[in-house]
Amino acid sequence: MLETDLTQIDLKNPVITIGNFDGVHVGHRMLLNRMRKLARNSKKPSLVLTFFPPTRVLFSGANFLSSAEEKSILLSRFNPSKVIMIPFNPAYARTAKDQFVRQLEQLNPHAIIVGENFRFGRSRIGTLNDLSVITDHLETCRLRSSGGDIVSSSRIRKLLGLGKIEEANRLLGSPYIAIGKVIKGQKLGRTIGFPTANMDIDVRKALPIGVFAVTARIHGRNYKGMANVGPRPSFPDETPSCEVHLFAFADQIYGKKLEVTFYSHLRNQERFEHLTILKEQLEEDRRRALIALETLSQ
Repeated sequence: MLETDLTQIDLKNPVITIGNFDGVHVGHRMLLNRMRKLARNSKKPSLVLTFFPPTRVLFSGANFLSSAEEKSILLSRFNPSKVIMIPFNPAYARTAKDQFVRQLEQLNPHAIIVGENFRFGRSRIGTLNDLSVITDHLETCRLRSSGGDIVSSSRIRKLLGLGKIEEANRLLGSPYIAIGKVIKGQKLGRTIGFPTANMDIDVRKALPIGVFAVTARIHGRNYKGMANVGPRPSFPDETPSCEVHLFAFADQIYGKKLEVTFYSHLRNQERFEHLTILKEQLEEDRRRALIALETLSQ
């Protein structure tokens, strides 16, 4: 159950894990799995305390990996008793460390689990020593290494920008998702037999750039497809768009919510001088996407 106010939570002696959890990558999953295991073994409720948008979005203008809705879906897979997603804004960023600690203390935490570099409070002056005062069980986890590097949301954002979705998915621990409503577009694809669903996605969300094999969930069902993501070639300075073509699908879905899962990079974006050349390329993209998605399902 999702909440937004730490002071209104009615849980006694919970096992708490705290973090931005942007993307819920493999490093975050170590914390979440430990929370779930410890809560189960101790017969205590479990609580995920997170923030949206992530601190780096507010302070550095970075894009986020997971919207509030997407993060909620990913966190729910770890079956927490509750999730608190605090709106992170300039006012909340000024919260004193002692105030945050007092709010946690009211829950009488059975255990607190955080990353080894976790900091909190105004100017990030709160440390693990401050948390150790309010619980007898404080655990820290080092974010999982991959290829000798520490897994981070920043690293995953860079991979998405390069179109390296397979490597990003490996660091995430599951395929990357994007959720948005379907809006009307130019309807160019319809004229050549490749109608697309144009997605309205928060401009702050990081998107993989290129053409990808995807699945999309709509009306409670999953459909195979391909997505073209990035600046429109004729308008390179505009916000990147996400256009999804679903195979064997012809329903009218304007205004409906689409959940797209990215699996495989097919090619980089290109500009085509003639529609006939574009259609030929899209037919080849569809062939390759079907092969990629069939391989994944085996």
